[in-house]
Formats: sequence, structure tokens, C-alpha cells
Amino acid sequence: MTTPYHPPRKHSVEIAGHKTSISLEPLFWEILRTAAKLEGVPVNALVARIDGERIASPTPPGLASAIRLWLVGWLASRMQQA
Repeated sequence: MTTPYHPPRKHSVEIAGHKTSISLEPLFWEILRTAAKLEGVPVNALVARIDGERIASPTPPGLASAIRLWLVGWLASRMQQA
């Protein structure tokens, strides 16, 4: 990817048998695919896990925001391990 500054792109995912569309910037889609691969789960399963954590939050953000926040936290924890 030449620049991280790109408008969001919609992709369909399935959470618990329900299809939904999520808009994320291409950089976040790329990181999400990498995270799913390193976590050993399909992207849909990782999104479902993030969604479950989001719903359990006292003040749940939207799903796209929750994914972005989860990814930043995931990257931060990997940086601490390095």
C-alpha cells in the first residue's frame, strides 16, 4: 500500500450467521487479516470475538470503531512483546 490515507471500504462479514457490512480503511482491513492469521482464526471469527467484547462493554462503540480500537490494542501488545 502506497499511502495509509484512503477512504473506508465496505466488506461483508458474517457474525453468528448474520451478514453485516463494515467500513474500514484499507490499512485496517490489512491489519485485521494479519491479526486473524496470527491468531489462527478466520476474519469472521475474529470480528465476532471483537463484537462480543464490544457488546459486553459498558459503553459499546460501533463495530467499526471497536475493530479499530481492538487492532490498535493488539498492535500495542505485540510491540511490548518485542
